[in-house]
Amino acid sequence: MSRDFVYMDEVICGIRWEAKYFTSNNFTGVPVKGYGANRIMGTKALAEALDKVQHKARALGYGLFLWDGYRPQRAVECFLNWARLPDDGIHKKRYYPNIDRAEMIQKGYVATQSSHSRGSAIDLTLYILKTGKLLPMGGHFDLMDKKSHHDAKNIKPIESENRHLLRSIMENCGFEAYENEWWHYMLKDEPYPDTYFDFPI
Repeated sequence: MSRDFVYMDEVICGIRWEAKYFTSNNFTGVPVKGYGANRIMGTKALAEALDKVQHKARALGYGLFLWDGYRPQRAVECFLNWARLPDDGIHKKRYYPNIDRAEMIQKGYVATQSSHSRGSAIDLTLYILKTGKLLPMGGHFDLMDKKSHHDAKNIKPIESENRHLLRSIMENCGFEAYENEWWHYMLKDEPYPDTYFDFPI
């Protein structure tokens, strides 16, 4: 592990997480290469900014639930290889109901180079501190569909408000939204803007 990277659970109090790509509960249907533990990792700069997010969210009665942070380049290569395979249809209904598997790259849902591999991106949502329930956002993590876009029209008003709340907190703490995925945020000032790391988690 690079000396400038940390595990988020070791430096941010009160976060919850499920490293989706460590499990088979992701769009590929299997654990992804490079994910050796159910941990979320990122640069120290990412952790510091996310700690500010956590404090702002907590003041409003919410906590952070993380799905992915640093992503080894070998995992990105797995995604690209998977996207190029013939579609078996097994996970299509849940993860990409309205596009073909081969369109994931073209439509920006799978990147050839990811900000995650630079240690500067985080996939997350909010949960309610009193109940532990995730806020409804109008779609689940890794749903590759227009419904996941920030400007989606086919979601409920409360879901749109919740997305706006998350976005507002993130942007006020130095993050930039990705328009195609309501859960994906990237540091505006990245410490390694040109480096794609490949050490395993």
